[in-house]
Amino acid sequence: MYTGFLHTHYLVVSLFLFIYVIKTVLLLSNKNELLEKFSAKIKVPEMIISFLFLLTGVYLMTQVTYGNKYDNLLWIKLVMVFVSIPLAIIGFKRFNKMLAALSLLLITGSFGLGEVYHKKKGIAKVDSSTMATLDGKALYEVNCASCHGGDGKLGMSGAKDLSVSALDTNGMKEIIIHGKGVMPAAQVNEAQAAAISEYVISQLKGH
Repeated sequence: MYTGFLHTHYLVVSLFLFIYVIKTVLLLSNKNELLEKFSAKIKVPEMIISFLFLLTGVYLMTQVTYGNKYDNLLWIKLVMVFVSIPLAIIGFKRFNKMLAALSLLLITGSFGLGEVYHKKKGIAKVDSSTMATLDGKALYEVNCASCHGGDGKLGMSGAKDLSVSALDTNGMKEIIIHGKGVMPAAQVNEAQAAAISEYVISQLKGH
C-alpha cells in the first residue's frame, strides 16, 4: 500500500509541477489571455491533482518514523509547500510574475528536499564502534529496526514482515546490501549484512 501511495504521489507531484510550469511560462511571457483560457480548461483536473497531492502527502507523512537527524528537511519542505500555495493563488490571479515565479521555485525546491530527505532517512548513521562489529542484533537495531521494528513486524514505510519472510540468508543478505523497491541499501559490508541476515533468520523469523 505504501509503495502505491508513493508512486501516486510522485505522479501527481509531477503533474502539479507541469501545470505550474506552463502557467508560469505563460504569465512571464505576458500571455495573460492564454493563461486565463488554460486555467479555465484545467480547473477541474487541477483540483483533482491538488487533492491527490495533499492526500498522498498526508498519508506518507503518517508513515514517517520521527527522531531522524534529517527530519528538519521534512519540516522545511512542508513550510515551503504551504507558503507556495497562497503565493500561487495571488500571483496567477493578479498576474504577478514575481509571486508566481517564487511559488514555482518553492514547489520545485520542496520536491527536491523531499527526495533528499527520503534518501538520507534511509541511510542509517552508526558510530565506528558499532560498524566495526559483526553483532547481528546490534547491526539490525541500527540499520533495520526503525522500519521493521524490534520483532520484524512493524511494517513502517512499507517494510516487509520479517517474521514471515520466505528468504534464506543469502537472499536476505543481497537485499540488505543492494536494497529493493523503496528500501535503500544498508550502509554495511558483506560480512555485516550476513550477520544481520543470520540474526533475522535465527531470532525473528517464525516468531
